[in-house]
Amino acid sequence: MTDSAFPALPTLLSPRNRAIALLTQTDLRILETQAAAALPPHTLMSRAGEAAASFLLEQITRDTSVERAKHKVWLIAGPGNNGGDALVLARLLHEAGVAVELCMPVEVKPDDARWALETARAAGVVIATEPPASFDDYTCLVDGMFGIGLARPLEGVFARVARQLSQRATTRPRKGGVLALDVPSGLDGDTGTVVAAGVSGNDGHAVKATHTLTFIGAKPGLFTAQGRDLAGSVTVAPIGIDSTARAGIQLNAPELFAAFLPPRDFATNKGSFGSLAVVGGDTGMCGAPILASRAALYTGAGKVHVALLGDGAPPYDPPHPELMLHAIDALPLDKMDALAVGCGMGHRERATQVMHDVLPLDVPKLFDADALNLIAKDPSLAAAVTARGVQGDPCVLTPHPLEAARLLGTDAPGVQRDRLAAARALAARFAGVIVLKGTGTIIAAPDGRLVVNPTGNAALATGGTGDVLGGIIGALLAQHLPPFEAALAGVYLHGLAADTLSAQGDGPAGLTAGELAPMVRTLLNRLFYPSVD
Repeated sequence: MTDSAFPALPTLLSPRNRAIALLTQTDLRILETQAAAALPPHTLMSRAGEAAASFLLEQITRDTSVERAKHKVWLIAGPGNNGGDALVLARLLHEAGVAVELCMPVEVKPDDARWALETARAAGVVIATEPPASFDDYTCLVDGMFGIGLARPLEGVFARVARQLSQRATTRPRKGGVLALDVPSGLDGDTGTVVAAGVSGNDGHAVKATHTLTFIGAKPGLFTAQGRDLAGSVTVAPIGIDSTARAGIQLNAPELFAAFLPPRDFATNKGSFGSLAVVGGDTGMCGAPILASRAALYTGAGKVHVALLGDGAPPYDPPHPELMLHAIDALPLDKMDALAVGCGMGHRERATQVMHDVLPLDVPKLFDADALNLIAKDPSLAAAVTARGVQGDPCVLTPHPLEAARLLGTDAPGVQRDRLAAARALAARFAGVIVLKGTGTIIAAPDGRLVVNPTGNAALATGGTGDVLGGIIGALLAQHLPPFEAALAGVYLHGLAADTLSAQGDGPAGLTAGELAPMVRTLLNRLFYPSVD
């Protein structure tokens, strides 16, 4: 079979800058059942194998360091339909003239996979039952062990191969990659955690891939928790199934929030873009609110005030004298267009009183850092936050996993085991917009909408980046974006700033929180306010 036998496949999609649907296991089973009932036997498995063959042949063609005739692909097939996908892929590559070897430790069982096995054997694909001692002779390795639905940890030969594939992806990411079919084996596609890790003392094993080709639609677990590290570069192969009708969870992208950004016409003025007050800064902790306030300036707020709780603060910010610093009692918070509350706020009785004072104000509010811990330990504050949301004025809460655990009365590992469920529970409990920070930040609305953010990297793992995010979202609230869209835009730009700076060589190691805000300004203007000659 020649390359031309594979379709050009508009079916291979990059998730980059697309608000694509993220499908849970339940969604996928429904779609698969509906499609299989309407199609000839083996169609979906054939399409999955064809998409994978097209993807790999393109990768092989691009790799000019190795002659095509010298490429050698090794595949492992598990006992289910994921193994069947690998068998179809192996046959198609073999028919296209690529050297392939397939390992099948346990024979496949489902009818579709049995058909794939028979056709692979008939085509002359070399099938072994044990993996080789070394993968050094292979230019590409393919994980077709298990797809979605794995309920138990990888064991035996599958766990051993998972470790070997992961080592290859880690030590030789550009020389002989690891392709996972659908999801890396051992990864829970719904949660992004390793299947059964931590259960009965099991550490769990999962494949670390350099690339994942995921079928029908992308899975949320590929973009959050451990999934971002394990999946590598993700490509979607819809294989002819429309998944948009089941878009209960989406990937964050500009199309979800761009229309809500304010126009910047010639006739606008600073009042057009709102006044934000960043509330916090107990004695000795004014750095956090100033970081947040600087970020708000760079995100386009018309005026930015810093309302400080403590003593001994500087009278102004020398790098940014545009910021207006006040003792909190000297600033009329009810006259602001938005409040960002919590940065460096502390836990003294004064902070609790400020929380009680600001909650009744008819002003959009974001709560972060110390404000979240105060809400977690004071039932009356928690009830007031919920009441605001029930009345149609949802607050934005931006917890990291430990803060989320305090708000939910659980622990951080429990939050991380299912980040989507934790964000959904917080949104329901507080009738608010939740930004559950971490890799693959989750944005949840009280009406049930869930969005997973794809931007950001390890450059954000440094002090002060959360304060910067609070300032960015606060500035967008001041510019009259609805709370959910302000959170989407803020999280996306915050992460993209880290990605862009890292691509320039300024991260991920050593990037400081203060460097993010100028890049947020650059991206905001480049993407949404391009200059007109």
